[in-house]
Amino acid sequence: MWLLDQWAERHIAEAQRKGEFENLPGAGQPLVLDDDSHVPAELRTAFRLLKNAGCLPPELQQRKEALELNDLLNSINQEHPDYQAISKKLMLLELKLRQAGLSTDFLHGDYAVKLLRKVEE
Repeated sequence: MWLLDQWAERHIAEAQRKGEFENLPGAGQPLVLDDDSHVPAELRTAFRLLKNAGCLPPELQQRKEALELNDLLNSINQEHPDYQAISKKLMLLELKLRQAGLSTDFLHGDYAVKLLRKVEE
């Protein structure tokens, strides 16, 4: 057992003896935990810290940016001076996502319609 683990266990046991865990909000209720079973055990703490800090993995950050660019392109005219630059940036992001093995169907119109149909079923 690591030194930090021993230290934490000692403080937890001491707090239990003092009754500091009694009458806490949500006592007796099941915990709602994220399913992180797909994350290797040695990375779970780091991933949880990053998630709580609002950080996304690079692929998800790129996906978020691609969605924002796609929405922007759909809201401006093709004659807009920035249309071509935004379009190229979106194509580059889509290529990066595909290279990472991720689907880019979410950027194309039919995907949203199909997703809504599945949700309604």
